[in-house]
Amino acid sequence: MSNTVVATTISHTIGHRFKVWWMIFKISLEERLAYRGDFALGTLMRFLPIVTQIFLWGAIFSAGMTEEGKLFGYSYTDMVAYYLLTMLARAFSSMPGLATGIAAEIRSGEIKKYLIQPVDLLGYLFLRRIAHKVAYYAIALLPFAFVFFLCRGYFSSFPDLLTFGAFLASLVMGFLIGYYLEACIGLVGFWFLEVGSLLFIYMLLSFFLSGHMFPLDILPTSVKTVIELLPLKYLAYYPPAIFLGKIQGWALVYGLLIEAVWLLFFVVLSRVMFHFGVKRYSGFGG
Repeated sequence: MSNTVVATTISHTIGHRFKVWWMIFKISLEERLAYRGDFALGTLMRFLPIVTQIFLWGAIFSAGMTEEGKLFGYSYTDMVAYYLLTMLARAFSSMPGLATGIAAEIRSGEIKKYLIQPVDLLGYLFLRRIAHKVAYYAIALLPFAFVFFLCRGYFSSFPDLLTFGAFLASLVMGFLIGYYLEACIGLVGFWFLEVGSLLFIYMLLSFFLSGHMFPLDILPTSVKTVIELLPLKYLAYYPPAIFLGKIQGWALVYGLLIEAVWLLFFVVLSRVMFHFGVKRYSGFGG
């Protein structure tokens, strides 16, 4: 076979694959936009607790303010800004229903459709999750912009382009880590029929150790040492810390590299789990 024929065949294969993935993404996006019509108001309501947080941190700083006007390196405005940014980070990294959905398909036998059709499970769900996020931000953009505009006074300055680029990179990698981490939890369903308890433990640890509730800087050194070994901080804490300038220089470069390593680890782990899970899977019926 000539090189021209081989190149043409590869080109057609790639083109066909791209058309399939584009169709999946397009349909998934249309589905989500269809039922997200009332989502803008719901998103805006999610920001109501920020009012409570503003008063809470105001009381804390009034009672325990240091001479420099900061607690653990955070000023009052930094703390409120951090909380706003964690809501943005969590909107990227959270994957509601992903793990339970994968486990349910394994348990019910629906996963066999991915075994007999030329569609990869992890790739298919990944495209649907991207469509979910695109639909989410398409609807939630105005509420987010409105809230951040009202709270612009809590941001003392905007980061430089390099820092902002690192912030965006951390958000994207946080999304990918969140996806593949929860996919791995769902794939445990090949070995255990129910992953609810495992998912509950993960969500509990993530809620407190990802920085969603408070900056991880305020924790004791011994606890922070353990957290540094976990990937959870990249789901909520890391992007806001970068934006606010809490992580700079080589520490920032090192942190992004570690985040990339964690991402690669979960990508490989998900593929390994799916490979061996399919080998032990048994499906019956029509």
